[in-house]
Amino acid sequence: MKIIKNIGSYFLMLLKVFGKFTKWNVLKSLIFKDIEVLIIGSLGIVSVISFFVGGVVAIQTALNLTNPLIPRNLIGYATRQSIILEFAPTFMSIIMAGKVGSYITSSIGTMRVTEQIDALEVMGINTYNYLIFPKIIALLLYPFVITFSMFLGILGGYIASVSGGLCSSAVFIEGVQIDFIPFHIQYAFIKTTLFSFLLATIPAFHGYYLKGGALQVGKASTVSFVWTSVVIILANFIITQLILA
Repeated sequence: MKIIKNIGSYFLMLLKVFGKFTKWNVLKSLIFKDIEVLIIGSLGIVSVISFFVGGVVAIQTALNLTNPLIPRNLIGYATRQSIILEFAPTFMSIIMAGKVGSYITSSIGTMRVTEQIDALEVMGINTYNYLIFPKIIALLLYPFVITFSMFLGILGGYIASVSGGLCSSAVFIEGVQIDFIPFHIQYAFIKTTLFSFLLATIPAFHGYYLKGGALQVGKASTVSFVWTSVVIILANFIITQLILA
């Protein structure tokens, strides 16, 4: 019953987010601030993780090619497919649920326990729109982060393969190009767009409806990470069944 009640509260929150809008001059500054924190501030960790995971995928693929009849260009092919289809859009989103989601929950939750949200409501401000809408708009740029992740993941696989003597540069590039299906990119961006909305709203829900004090802020951040990750995994399964199955 509690889960059903929370789902109902979540959708009610979404309706209120798009209710009474805050003045554009105020929203604009909030959006740019959230872009800096949520998008630009995430590029560092995305770059490091994507580059080295791409390298690991290439190395592990190469180590499992024990049959000499299997072409070495499979290393590039497997790296491309793994990064584009699952790692960049899905597993990077789960990682971002820890970084971005925790920030959103803790920032809004801190405003709740310090009664700043109550003060905004007394001033007649739609706090749902004021606090959550800028984060939804800022995370519309999240597909840019995933594009960056895809590029660096494949680049990491390329450097690991060539520098490690697993295959030549030409063979790896041939593998990246072979049997390429452009729709896989569209599929990845469809998932990413939905995930960006989940990354903005689920942590915001846990922060906005927080009850308690400073200790509960930390607990809410943990709970929001768990639920955001679970919903992303479920959404990934449903979208994959609907689009690719």
